[in-house]
Amino acid sequence: MSSSGLLAAAAALSVLAASPAATQPAPAPAKPEMMENCPGLVAGQPPRAIPAGFNLASLGADEVRISYVGHSTFLLESPRGVKIATDYNDYVKPRELPDIATMNHAHSTHYTDHPDPGIKYVLRGWGPSPEQPVRHDIQVGDVRVRNVPTNIRTWSGGTERHGNSIFVFEIANLCIAHLGHLHHTLTQQQLNEIGRIDVVMVPVDGGVTLDFEGMAEVLHALKAPMMIPMHYFSSYSLRRFLDVLGEKSYEVEMSESPSVVVSKTTLPKQPKLVVLPGRAF
Repeated sequence: MSSSGLLAAAAALSVLAASPAATQPAPAPAKPEMMENCPGLVAGQPPRAIPAGFNLASLGADEVRISYVGHSTFLLESPRGVKIATDYNDYVKPRELPDIATMNHAHSTHYTDHPDPGIKYVLRGWGPSPEQPVRHDIQVGDVRVRNVPTNIRTWSGGTERHGNSIFVFEIANLCIAHLGHLHHTLTQQQLNEIGRIDVVMVPVDGGVTLDFEGMAEVLHALKAPMMIPMHYFSSYSLRRFLDVLGEKSYEVEMSESPSVVVSKTTLPKQPKLVVLPGRAF
């Protein structure tokens, strides 16, 4: 696959020790499907993802714009103009000031201690202590934001309990999940809390977060129709992830635009990875 348009190699990060997943809360009894926290899929016209040009048009009432800024940062825009920046930090920022900023605690490219004071809602994905996981569930205009805590490895190879959050954004009848700096596979309890997902933003570095096989397991469990890779440092790691995932089961679209407009009726019928080019830093 051509590496044209892919994210260039990012600033080098020290690779964390690949320790086993940290102990999680006891999983709930297994269920055949995840809980329907989010609206189900809607059958409609032939599914498609609509690349958005640089002269961005206004959104329809059932549409969400997702723009890849770089690293783990995306800008999500709702029909009523609510803007959300994921993993907001001091290095990779959207050009527009978001209304909502979500963060994770893995390292400084996923959070900032000094967010812009103009951001109305700053949602940190970790609590005041490892024993106190943070819980967010807010409504801002036509957007609902909630989180599901997960653990992360520390630089010394230990565990920071509840140091990462999977943020779920409910917008325009869509459920969009950002996995953050995910370091382990998900329990059934966590999958139930997340619920049905339409679009998922997934880190695919292959070791700084979860390894390729583990991340593929997470995607198989989430069953999202659309997956957008993030947090990869070269076309090689992206290629490796696609190989592990298996292109026979997942269609791959290499977008020339960093933005895509999605609605419930334009979701792919079969699982699809949409690779958006982002800015290097």
